Amino acid sequence: MSRNYFYATVISLLFMGACAHAPANMSNASISKSADSTYKVSQKLSDFTDFILVKTNTLNVDAKSQTPQLVSLDSALDDLSNYDVVFVGEVHGHVANHILQTKILSGLYTRNSNLALSMEQFERDAQARLDQYLSGDIGESVLTKDGVGWSHYKQSYRPMVEFAKKYKFDVIAANAPGKAVRCIGMNGAEFLDTLTGEKRKWLAQTLHMQDGPYKDKYYELMGAGMGHGPQSDSAKADKERKLRNSFAGQVARDDTMAESIFMYLQAHPQHKIMHTNGNFHSAALLGTPERLAQRNPNLKLANIHPVMVENPDQPSFSAQDLAQGQYIALIFPAPEQYVKQENMMAFFAKTGKKMKTRICKY
Repeated sequence: MSRNYFYATVISLLFMGACAHAPANMSNASISKSADSTYKVSQKLSDFTDFILVKTNTLNVDAKSQTPQLVSLDSALDDLSNYDVVFVGEVHGHVANHILQTKILSGLYTRNSNLALSMEQFERDAQARLDQYLSGDIGESVLTKDGVGWSHYKQSYRPMVEFAKKYKFDVIAANAPGKAVRCIGMNGAEFLDTLTGEKRKWLAQTLHMQDGPYKDKYYELMGAGMGHGPQSDSAKADKERKLRNSFAGQVARDDTMAESIFMYLQAHPQHKIMHTNGNFHSAALLGTPERLAQRNPNLKLANIHPVMVENPDQPSFSAQDLAQGQYIALIFPAPEQYVKQENMMAFFAKTGKKMKTRICKY
């Protein structure tokens, strides 16, 4: 599921230091609430690399008496340094999102050097190669050959990995192997029962498939593309089977990432972790954070959730956005991918055809 997120246009990170900031005129910026419960920010986003941080206050005990507030990056980092695991959700490929991740990583490290970086973008079976790279035994081309690391690694994730390499702290290849996830998505969680040995250890020992808000949200998202209107009983059963199997694939990622973080903290109890993943995996502290909490309910978890605004000159967000984490990051909207209907339909047709030819090979 996570790779199906909308890929925003990738812009060079070379000018990261100059452009990454919270609102420049923080003292003059404000948030106002309109009659329709939309929140509007007086500070505009200057360009595609810019972001505005909002502390939501919705997860506090006294949330009803709180209102969202604009905060500086330093203020947010002072707060986030008190958490055991900080999730930074992303719109994959969005430059501002990746700038923010790197800034948070460096800021957390400055406040506590007992830090590790956990990443959805590397799969568990790549851990040994990732460790070799961090220790200087291999170069970057060897690290990323054969599809290890996501395709836009250099533009999006290189700065974080290089920071970890420079300051000699661990990077956790947290995700489940994509080929295994594809097989689970096609055949259901039962596919795990067919695995033994090394192939089995790359995936979480337990998948949490329970009913709840996360499952409901996933079914709503995925079910929307599986047809509407009257359906026969067999068609309904087939749709339910596909949804259940697809959810199992999603959960395989969530539980594997959660288990990877959990196991690292068991081995390094004095450490803290920053984890990067697609925003669906951590929104509202469901998905991966929820499954991490099930493994260790004593951990203090935070989530930063990106929100692409409609109008960068007049950024706004909703009450629903506030429920996604302790902080939201307002960023530029992604460019429109299809202006013409026929181009969009051609893409869907091509994608559908490709999906039908998928095979399980793990």
